[in-house]
Amino acid sequence: MTELPEVALANDDGTVVCERCLLAETPLARLRGLLGRSGLSSGEGLLLRPAGSIHTAFMRFTIDAVFLDAADRVVKVASTLRPWRTAACRGARSVLELPAGEATRRGLRPGVALTQVWRTAAP
Repeated sequence: MTELPEVALANDDGTVVCERCLLAETPLARLRGLLGRSGLSSGEGLLLRPAGSIHTAFMRFTIDAVFLDAADRVVKVASTLRPWRTAACRGARSVLELPAGEATRRGLRPGVALTQVWRTAAP
């Protein structure tokens, strides 16, 4: 997944909530998602855009799925989503996948707005 651009995301008060967030903005990148990975470390994430639903088929680890609206405001958090599950949210335009438990640790809950702090170009 190193070929994807990377961003850092911060909440409304400027606190960085995902230091190394890969952007999956193409159909192929969204299809691949986190497949083939053995896990995510604290501070890592994957932002699927556009997306209003996800699945964890063929994944080997549990994640938190943070659903964002068009303004990047949290509308739903699906915590500890195990492999072979699905999650969706009406009105969501993107999904931030984080290590299990990370959404709670980072204070992500409905109503919190996220902003992009910086972005690298795809290699």
